[in-house]
Amino acid sequence: MESLRRFSLVDRVLGGACRALATLSDAVPARRPVPGASSGSQLADEVELTEPERRLSGALMRVNHVGEICAQALYEGQAASTSDPALREYFLGAAREEADHLAWTRSRLDELGASPSLLNPLWFAGSLAMGLVAGRVGDRWSLGFMAETERQVEAHLGSHLNRLPAADQRSRQIVEAMQRDETAHARRAHEMGGAELPTVVQQGMRAAARVMTTVAHRI
Repeated sequence: MESLRRFSLVDRVLGGACRALATLSDAVPARRPVPGASSGSQLADEVELTEPERRLSGALMRVNHVGEICAQALYEGQAASTSDPALREYFLGAAREEADHLAWTRSRLDELGASPSLLNPLWFAGSLAMGLVAGRVGDRWSLGFMAETERQVEAHLGSHLNRLPAADQRSRQIVEAMQRDETAHARRAHEMGGAELPTVVQQGMRAAARVMTTVAHRI
């Protein structure tokens, strides 16, 4: 933690820029194997999907990949706007944990022959701005924003589990593992003192998420 206090503003800006480029270029490595792997990086055999099933799974996993792009940007913004070095490290640590999700979803997109969203730079920029605003409002509200975001993502992933083709067990295992992590992050943010957001803010977050998921499903 002490080393964080010695980082200059320029250091933090350059570090953030490098992480942003890594996120947008899918150069962030996963620390855990892809869920469903039989051993090491060898993935378990997959039931052949029909073309409509493959297209649906690809669209859903593209939305999930966008969600992870947004998570990286959101935590980056929150880390940059808090004055608490310990909380800054917590947000950056959460981003590192969620980097697995980013790598998993991109890997599954490649397997399905689907492309990531063409609007990823826009999603990243918007989420970064939201994170910066949340952090500037205050640490309790920033943690509350994180907790509410993770709760909504958890519910969103649950809806995807209902929509994924029954034969697509590989995507299902990835989404289930992501959902468990989101639940843990929401609980931790609440335990650290996250404030309950006003209902109108929660509704606004859901509305913004609907726009993003609708567009990312197609583009």
